Amino acid sequence: MEFSAQQIADILNGQIVGDAATAVSGLSKIEEGKPGTLSFLANPKYEDYIYTTKSSIVIVNADFSPQKELPGGCTLIKVPEAYTAFAKLLEMYDQAMAKTPKIEEMSYVSPSAKIGKDVYIGAFAYVADNAEIGDNVQIYPNSYIGDNVKIGDNTVVYSGVHVYRDCIIGKHCTLHSGAIIGADGFGFAPNSENNYQKVPQIGNTILEDHVSIGANTTVDRATLGSTIVKKGVKLDNLVQIGHNVVIGENTVMAAQVGIAGSTKLGKNIMIGGQVGIVGHIEIADEVKIGAQSGVGKTIRKQGETVLGSPAYESEDYKKAYMGFRRLPFILNKLRELENELNQLKEKNESNG
Repeated sequence: MEFSAQQIADILNGQIVGDAATAVSGLSKIEEGKPGTLSFLANPKYEDYIYTTKSSIVIVNADFSPQKELPGGCTLIKVPEAYTAFAKLLEMYDQAMAKTPKIEEMSYVSPSAKIGKDVYIGAFAYVADNAEIGDNVQIYPNSYIGDNVKIGDNTVVYSGVHVYRDCIIGKHCTLHSGAIIGADGFGFAPNSENNYQKVPQIGNTILEDHVSIGANTTVDRATLGSTIVKKGVKLDNLVQIGHNVVIGENTVMAAQVGIAGSTKLGKNIMIGGQVGIVGHIEIADEVKIGAQSGVGKTIRKQGETVLGSPAYESEDYKKAYMGFRRLPFILNKLRELENELNQLKEKNESNG
């Protein structure tokens, strides 16, 4: 499908600099631009590429002013935020690539399940008893939707996803391949024989609207009540969310984060990769946790940034780390001072 610069500018409410009739049929990174493709420039460190790119159209920020001559045939579309505008186009492209609504052969849909309008269910997918699937939902092949599960409108469930019984998935959610929603929480109690007795996990998991779950990420069901992932949360691949955890709105986590049971996270939190968070604590709104940090206690200060393991306030961590790096120098200095002190003692004793 081909689009002109004018059509794209109309979609984005952008301003054209160049030929409005320039047409593109694909997308490319600005450093790998090809004729007939659309790119974008948002980060100034990539500016040099715009003077050599072969892309036919480039989306730029409204305040962008070329410092050199642009390649011939390159048309600019100026918008308030180039990255946001390009993301909007990617979303439209993704929607255009969506599966045609149908229930493919070799899939199974329980007679008691309720299926909305324009739903796609791929081959070998399984939709269990009393499940409710909203309008425009896409369930790709080899996915499992358990008993009594509810999935809201416009949600995409990619192949190999498992949603256990009684879980609730909101509208406009994305569950990537291998994600498991509602597996048992890690609940075991030692008994008199020093074995571990399983504690039944009879709660569920709730994902609110506009939640994204990465590949091979797991969100455990609650022992009682619900594990809740609130509106707008984005979880990267390989994230583990324990039972009865509550994650506040618009919180984001990078890969390999692990959160133990019953921890409560506020909204707009940012968590770097490989962070570990213990159970039964609370983390305030807008906290930022650096990669590989270990959080072992409640963080009450809104907007605080923490680093390290155990994690503590970032400025203190940086100062401590600078001291740590200087330890060899400090130790050598101590030895020198110790030697000088010993020499002075010996001299005083000899003169004594």
